[in-house]
Amino acid sequence: MQDAQAPKMGEQRIVRSHDVCTDAEYAAWIAEIKHRYRSAQVKAAIKVNAEKLLFNWQLGRDLVQKKVEERWGAGVVEQVSLDLKREFPDADGFSTRNLWYMKQWYMFYAQSDNEILHQLGAEFQRIEEQHKTKLHLLGAELMNLKQHRVGEDFPLLFALVPWRHHVEITTRCKGVDEALFYIEKTIEQGLSRDALINCIKANLYEHQGKILNNFTDHLPALQSKLVQEVLKENYDFGFAAVGHEVYDEAELEEALTRNVSALLLEMGTGFAFIGRQKEILVGGRTRKIDLLFYHIRLRCYIVCELKARSFEPEFAGKLNYYVNAVDDLLKSSDDNPTIGLLVCSDMNKTDVQWSFRGINTPMGVATYNNIRIQDALPTREQLKERMELLQKELRETKRLMSWQKDK
Repeated sequence: MQDAQAPKMGEQRIVRSHDVCTDAEYAAWIAEIKHRYRSAQVKAAIKVNAEKLLFNWQLGRDLVQKKVEERWGAGVVEQVSLDLKREFPDADGFSTRNLWYMKQWYMFYAQSDNEILHQLGAEFQRIEEQHKTKLHLLGAELMNLKQHRVGEDFPLLFALVPWRHHVEITTRCKGVDEALFYIEKTIEQGLSRDALINCIKANLYEHQGKILNNFTDHLPALQSKLVQEVLKENYDFGFAAVGHEVYDEAELEEALTRNVSALLLEMGTGFAFIGRQKEILVGGRTRKIDLLFYHIRLRCYIVCELKARSFEPEFAGKLNYYVNAVDDLLKSSDDNPTIGLLVCSDMNKTDVQWSFRGINTPMGVATYNNIRIQDALPTREQLKERMELLQKELRETKRLMSWQKDK
């Protein structure tokens, strides 16, 4: 006999709150189910990406090792593309251009001399060891690959980076060391393709880690390394514009914070903007920090002072003061030591190094460039003068035309 309370076939019914009785155990169970499903989604996505990348790597290897153009003619890659698209019409990635990318990808890493290959294998192993938790998601079937034999087997860490990222890296980078730098950045920070391209265009590989600093003297080794990776030697402020060639810190600050999204993009992944002219009260007197950030990955505040001129030794003392103030007034017990960042138009290396002596707070000095000069708008008086001149010219033109007509 059918339950009178059960819905009939095809009948729509809204489940009311009194139909079930939930408790803490039920909530915990549902949370566990959600976690398992999300974990399964991540594992599935990584495995699918890994299999596709392994296929691309092997096809690129075939195109190189079989010397297909010498063997079957100059148009053979186009023919392979047609054959694969004919067999798999619903599949993506078999365009002629994509096949050339596969060949270029394999050649980029595999066509090195033995010494470079040996060093490259060690570098792959180091990065893979750092990300072994993520690699574990690939499953035993892929982990069985001899991942460190570049040119013979597929490097496992490649599976953690999307295909289009690999294409951008191998087409834009000048060497393998630079490419590995961006691969590791992508894995560590989950860079989108656009964010990756911006990092490469900004030449992060060249600028990152070269900032003048005293981090190794005042931070633990690991934290010092991370900070140097995050902060740049030079910042491209091409997104900002000032009204004239001679400008001060306030105008520079205003130009930068007019577009906070662009500023954060240039600063790098992980920066959170706390505020501009952040007030701190010390001894009953208000002080103002130019720009204050918090870095999520470093777990620390970053005090940024801007100078629209070359570095002067007294700048270091002021930055030291603000770093100490933030440590005492804002930093919590869970935060790492506050970092000071001075960004100026130019610097002398010796000046900076001598200025750091006797200072016990971690800080670095960087430069900036590409500030644009915005065309100034005319004043009301200038507009009035131009209008009067234009009206005079029109009257003169009409008078001349009238005179020619009468003549």
